[in-house]
Amino acid sequence: MTSGPSIDGVLVQWGERLFYPASRIVKPLPTPRLDTMTRRKAAVIRQRIEATVVRRAPQVMVKVTGGGRGMAAIAAHFSYISRNGGLDIEDDRGVVRDGKEALHDLVEQWRHSGSLIDDVGHRREAFNIMLSMPHGTDPQIVQKAAREFAQAELRGHRYVMVLHEHQANPHVHLSVRAESMLGERLNPRKADLHRWRETFAEKLRGWGVEAEATRQATRGATRHFDPIWRVKATQEGRLREGGGQAKSGDRYQRSRNGALEAWAHIAQTLKASATPQDQTLAQNITMFLRESAYLQEVARRRGREGAHVNREREATLQPSNVSKSRPAPEIER
Repeated sequence: MTSGPSIDGVLVQWGERLFYPASRIVKPLPTPRLDTMTRRKAAVIRQRIEATVVRRAPQVMVKVTGGGRGMAAIAAHFSYISRNGGLDIEDDRGVVRDGKEALHDLVEQWRHSGSLIDDVGHRREAFNIMLSMPHGTDPQIVQKAAREFAQAELRGHRYVMVLHEHQANPHVHLSVRAESMLGERLNPRKADLHRWRETFAEKLRGWGVEAEATRQATRGATRHFDPIWRVKATQEGRLREGGGQAKSGDRYQRSRNGALEAWAHIAQTLKASATPQDQTLAQNITMFLRESAYLQEVARRRGREGAHVNREREATLQPSNVSKSRPAPEIER
């Protein structure tokens, strides 16, 4: 049986690779010394594992859907998300507006808040962000969590937000001015998007809503998120079905195989634990991986490859077809 300190060390070492990839440094070092920090980290990793593989907690979606390169495009987006002033639009100071006249005033405020934004420009002056949760989540909680997310992640920037609760998945549209009040420009990268998902999930949990921000590789997912145009078209009934395209490529394979390696280390260690709860968690991990889309994809691919090999083997075992026009060899008597 594996001891508690050793288990916690493995959970921290490989759990950070699964759930916190931006800061992961996984090296074949000796088992980390158990201290208070390691114990706390291991407890957090256990919670993340249970939420992912046992409770299958809903996954948040945070997506940059575009952005305006001039005030005309920004104003058009304000009009779209507010349904031309018919929905409340809230700004970074907590001021709530509605109506076309209020929209016009908001546009002029943004135009002159910092560097002047012309109607048409060559650089992105705003980023459009959508924060969404699955059907059944309280829309008011989604709005509160989105407000706290913006206060934490977009501090110093002008932004507006609008709740959409008339569609299947409650979501909030955020539009943020790229230039902050201090003149710094927003330029979100992949690591920023992952942190944004973590922050949004944390704010939702603070309101009592179970939410996770687990990477697709960690979940063994095999499909892209649908582009925003497809999401809208599906919700409005203009497409028969949604469904993103399957992922592929070396980078995709490396990320999925890396996640499987981390899961394998964790499951093997928990299985060897003297604690029944750890052993049960190991079984849940194994079941979760077997049901993952990626392992099912691998199984199908191996099945196709095996069938192809069998067909080739059968073909080589077939007697050669002799042309009928070719005379048969004479048999000497």
